[in-house]
Amino acid sequence: MTTSKKSTSVQQVEPEEKEPTSVAGLVLENRLGYALRRAQLSVFKHFNEAMQEYEIRPAQFSSLVVIEGYPGITQTNLAKILDIDPPRIVSLINNLEERGLALRVRCKRDRRSHGIFLSKKGEALTEQLKELAEQSDINATQALSEIERRQLLSLLVKVYAADTIEE
Repeated sequence: MTTSKKSTSVQQVEPEEKEPTSVAGLVLENRLGYALRRAQLSVFKHFNEAMQEYEIRPAQFSSLVVIEGYPGITQTNLAKILDIDPPRIVSLINNLEERGLALRVRCKRDRRSHGIFLSKKGEALTEQLKELAEQSDINATQALSEIERRQLLSLLVKVYAADTIEE
């Protein structure tokens, strides 16, 4: 009785062979989702390094900027704009309040809801953080020219804006 071994397309790596270090030549190299995720990891690494001193994460920074732009925004609207789950936005705002960066004020027209405002400390910090974020973006995209960076940003906005319109 003979048994035949099925051949597989899995490549065996010999211990003395060098381990792979990239996805070059693999289908991932041509997948937009993979490229976006890798770019996001790189951009967030630069962002987190820039914000480390202030212990600010991307969602906190985004919230501060939106609150600055729309003083009195409700938690519900903030969550929608940033596409953050409502329970998570509550925790995020609680954290900003505990740090003295934002405050909730009961709305006059609807006493059940609260508007969110930056404190004076929050306003000052947000100005500093916006400058750090801009420099972080430049550092993260140093392989691109200024024109390429603007073009990339424009294309990315176009991708996510189209998704927002459909909702």
